Amino acid sequence: MTDEPDANEANDRPAQPSDEEIRQLRKTASRSLVWHGSRDAASYLSELPASTETDQYGEGGVVPELEAEVASLLGKPAAVFMLSGTMAQQIALRVHADRRGRRTVLFHPYCHLAQHEEEAFERLHGLHGHPVGSLERLITVDDLESVHEDAAALLLELPQRDLGGELPAWDDLIAQVDWAHDRGAAAHMDGARLWGCTDFYGRSLAEIAEPFDTVYVSFYKQLGGLPGSILVGPEDVIAEARVWRRRHGGTLFGMWPNAASALHVLRLRLPRIADYRKHVLAIADALRGLEGVDIVPDPPQTTMMHLVFRRPREELVATALRIAREDGIWVNGYFADTGAPGVARAEFETGDATMEFSPEEYRSVIERLVAG
Repeated sequence: MTDEPDANEANDRPAQPSDEEIRQLRKTASRSLVWHGSRDAASYLSELPASTETDQYGEGGVVPELEAEVASLLGKPAAVFMLSGTMAQQIALRVHADRRGRRTVLFHPYCHLAQHEEEAFERLHGLHGHPVGSLERLITVDDLESVHEDAAALLLELPQRDLGGELPAWDDLIAQVDWAHDRGAAAHMDGARLWGCTDFYGRSLAEIAEPFDTVYVSFYKQLGGLPGSILVGPEDVIAEARVWRRRHGGTLFGMWPNAASALHVLRLRLPRIADYRKHVLAIADALRGLEGVDIVPDPPQTTMMHLVFRRPREELVATALRIAREDGIWVNGYFADTGAPGVARAEFETGDATMEFSPEEYRSVIERLVAG
């Protein structure tokens, strides 16, 4: 027999908003602390140049133009455009596995494949996922040394989104890639947010990508385009990936709207990444010492950070939505429990909308969020 909840306690809990209410408030807010703000269909369509050349099944027009530009940026011989990063990464790992006659893929427990893809790597491709290390920190070479089976590939996410955008030191990164190569495994990068890593490493995108056999990048997660991704690597690997794209149903008759959007935001916002990075560091400086808030990692290592609040998730959501209603400022609607009682965290990605807030104004909004 369980105790019934105290009626007064239940009444004190904030009413939980529906997903639709959250979406509408985000849509109608005039300003946003995060990313590039809420984007509607018209804003995406307005970015497609009238001169865009269409493709047919990925051939001709803007698609190969985008592929060539990204291959050059990342210093790889070949690239293939895919509408989904989920598709791109599964295909890359399948190709590496088939070529090595191995089925095991090593990845961090927070890997997108493990967290968000319904075990598709196993169900669709017969791969065996082997999480390495722990949720609370990055993979280390010592973690890899504890693996006692032959792997097809090591997947490393740069930056590790669910750890606030944390990155391994360069020497640690190279040691992990070398560990994989020394054992006959491929090294694949989940570079969905790679664009923001250059300042931390003091290296170009091509230099960061160079140690890896294949790299996936996204065009909407940091750059704010329509859904789309590119996989880069050796010519023979990418040629095989194109076949797998067709098998996945990913070679649509016309891929040009997404490719044109990707090319536009790449040219528009990649040059702004350095400013986003400076701004998130200034914001972190302004927030540091604010009671009830921790910055993860501190200082931020890319253009994003997590803020950890010593306040229950339900209360944070209620306050954030009240700020949106009353002041037209979208703070964040997606707070996650941490496992610690009364402690929640949220992701804050810096973009065009964030740049409209001075660090001091940003702090004042976060102070209101914490105070309730």
